[in-house]
Amino acid sequence: RMNLFVNAALLGFIPKGVKKSLMAIAPVRRVRNAVLKDLGLPEDMLTFVNYPTRFDCRETLAALKGSGVQCPNLKDYAWRLWDYWERHLDPELFIDRTLKGTVAGKVVLVTGGSSGIGLAAAHKFAEAGATTIICGRDQDKLDAACQEARDKGYEFIAYATDIADMQDCDRFVQQLVSDHGGVDFLINNAGRSIRRAIESSYDRFHDYERTMQLNYFGCLRVTMGFLPGMVERRKGHVVNISSIGVLTNAPRFSAYVASKAALDAWTRCASSEFADQGITFTTINMPLVRTPMIAPTQIYNNVPTLSPEEAADMIAQACIFKPVRIATRLGTVGQVLHALVPRVAQIAMNTSFRMFPDSTAAKGDKSGKPQLSAEAIALQQMMRGIHF
Repeated sequence: RMNLFVNAALLGFIPKGVKKSLMAIAPVRRVRNAVLKDLGLPEDMLTFVNYPTRFDCRETLAALKGSGVQCPNLKDYAWRLWDYWERHLDPELFIDRTLKGTVAGKVVLVTGGSSGIGLAAAHKFAEAGATTIICGRDQDKLDAACQEARDKGYEFIAYATDIADMQDCDRFVQQLVSDHGGVDFLINNAGRSIRRAIESSYDRFHDYERTMQLNYFGCLRVTMGFLPGMVERRKGHVVNISSIGVLTNAPRFSAYVASKAALDAWTRCASSEFADQGITFTTINMPLVRTPMIAPTQIYNNVPTLSPEEAADMIAQACIFKPVRIATRLGTVGQVLHALVPRVAQIAMNTSFRMFPDSTAAKGDKSGKPQLSAEAIALQQMMRGIHF
């Protein structure tokens, strides 16, 4: 916790007329309210800054005269009043900040929900009482996921959809709007990852095209299909699963990171456009998670990673609190390092690039298993969740 003390007299040099004129401008009020909201303060708080208050205890003293009872100093009991208010009267206490309180009775769509992170998140939403919709390409995996849900006492609604196919995206969105009236929460989880150095990709430009097609264009096609309904209802939340690699600029993941960076940039622009229409966006810069997507890279077999359930917890937090971004400390450190000392960051990432070999699959050889040095193994253990 941190205490912040601000001397309101510092703003005294601004004429009252100017301050009133500024507060009459709608964008200025929105900025003020947004800052207060991020700080967890009520909008009316500023009304009471330097409020002309005078405390008079003369009548109390007169009533107590001769009784032997004395008024205590304010500093001796004020903390008790504040403690009581904080424990029993604070409006924040009565806000349901559980996943059930957030999504119960709402329609939640999880793309790529038949396995991995998407499936783990779908279970959380269904357990919380949401109408949970999953989509994926493999009908057998979708059927297995639905059976898994039924075994646990709830239901998934599954649609076989190829997010990389724009026409199939349009068909899927139209079908879902027809069946459910749209979605309240959209979790853009479907994605493809490729671990291959640029030097090994000169004749594999299709890797970049396929990755962008699913991770960027497919995600946008689905999101833009549901946005008109969200605008009409003036509410909706979109969670985009990005990557820690966007913050750390991970080598060997140029195709994957570029597609996720494009999605991040689009999300920032969309957030600004829809900020006044009740539609919010959260980007999760997800660290490495043990899912079928990383299975082809054998050096990840002994790397410390997040479990799909831990990743699903991050998605749940995104839906409850709706922050602009969720990132791990390691990802944030990487972003700051690239911003402050970019050359140093490049040297550090190049060192890891040379330390870890390409997978045998990336080289076109599916028979062998790459050998790691002791230094590489030690670095893996320290940098949990980083793409190498």
